Amino acid sequence: MADLFDSGEAGAQRDHDAANDAPRPLADRLRPRTLAEVIGQEQVLGEEAPLGVMLASGSLSSLIFWGPPGGGKTTIARLLAQETDLHFVQISAIFTGVPDLKKVFEAAKIRRQNGQGTLLFVDEIHRFNKAQQDGFLPHMEDGTILLVGATTENPSFELNAAVLSRSQVLVLERLSLADLERLMQRAEKALERRLPLLPEARDALHQMADGDGRALLNLIEQVAAWKVDQPLGREALATRLMRRAAKYDKSGDEHYNLISALHKSVRGSDPDAALYWFARMLEGGEDPKYLARRLTRMAVEDIALADPQAQAICLQAWEAYERLGSPEGELALAQAVIYLALAPKTNAGYMAYKAARRLAKETGSEPPPKHILNAPTKLMEEQGYGKGYDYDHNAEDGFSGQNYFPDGVKRPVLYQPVERGFERELRKRTEFFAKKRIQRQGE
Repeated sequence: MADLFDSGEAGAQRDHDAANDAPRPLADRLRPRTLAEVIGQEQVLGEEAPLGVMLASGSLSSLIFWGPPGGGKTTIARLLAQETDLHFVQISAIFTGVPDLKKVFEAAKIRRQNGQGTLLFVDEIHRFNKAQQDGFLPHMEDGTILLVGATTENPSFELNAAVLSRSQVLVLERLSLADLERLMQRAEKALERRLPLLPEARDALHQMADGDGRALLNLIEQVAAWKVDQPLGREALATRLMRRAAKYDKSGDEHYNLISALHKSVRGSDPDAALYWFARMLEGGEDPKYLARRLTRMAVEDIALADPQAQAICLQAWEAYERLGSPEGELALAQAVIYLALAPKTNAGYMAYKAARRLAKETGSEPPPKHILNAPTKLMEEQGYGKGYDYDHNAEDGFSGQNYFPDGVKRPVLYQPVERGFERELRKRTEFFAKKRIQRQGE
């Protein structure tokens, strides 16, 4: 029996043999051994793509990989170290503190003195705070480390400007269905048999993986272990496998990306696309009250007075959801989505409001003209308050045409209604009053 305290080459060899004999997950067994074996990400790995050009020129800079899970960030970083003869060190920002970082940097310095460079791969780099991120800078600048960070969050918001200025951000994408099929074929070759799936079930497995290569391999490993007599169809597969939850972080990029897609689909008068993104957010676990608030915002910003009912429809749907709860109340919100998408659109009120705010900021000290001010005291009356004011109800058409802007401000045109929906009627009214104003002021 082996001694518990065995050490040296014999012990190391036994550990190596044991590791080789231990069962390994399919994802680990199929890990690419060269960059040429990586499936997908041609936009960064191709000959004319950033990494292809860097490797060809022998000049690799610090990098930030930004992309979804399962896209190959860790694998590509490891292979970059292999292709550039750099020592590969991997840490995670979740489990690494300042003392650990100091040890990593000290080891990299010693390695550099011995003629060996270090590629430091930092997973979830956005989880380091500003001070921790600043700690990388001197070691990046003097060449102690070549930093490769990986993040699923937008680097523009999550990483220090100083780190970004010393790195190139490369965007990794979700694997396409074609990429996933290639990965499945590679797995079947390693397993030495085809998966017991009919074509439609095969497609369904791709969809379950949702662009994540590692997730697909884990699903394949489960399917390959089944003992079945006949290939399975889509429904049988769905019965045996739980559908993978869609990637959706209610506080991260995906949250803002999807609400942007919903808003722009409504603005673009596409009810089908708007309903799709609305459903995507609900499926991801979004709070329906948040969606109700944003729908009301869309009614105010993009529909406004082209259809004054739109805002009321949203508020009614919001109230219906709060009274009915989920899932029944979500139907009221879905109907509001359809109504907004098909309503006439205008941002004239929104633009007028923003223009008014700019003008107010520029002329914020100008007093109102005295003729429209009340004169409750004798002194104020002597100062000219209220002098010359025309009571509009006594004027022809109920319109006096007086100036209501400060005396030192040239009259602007802030609200310019469009020829759509109810705003077409408001355009007629603004043109009517504009002509009358010129006429009355001329008189």
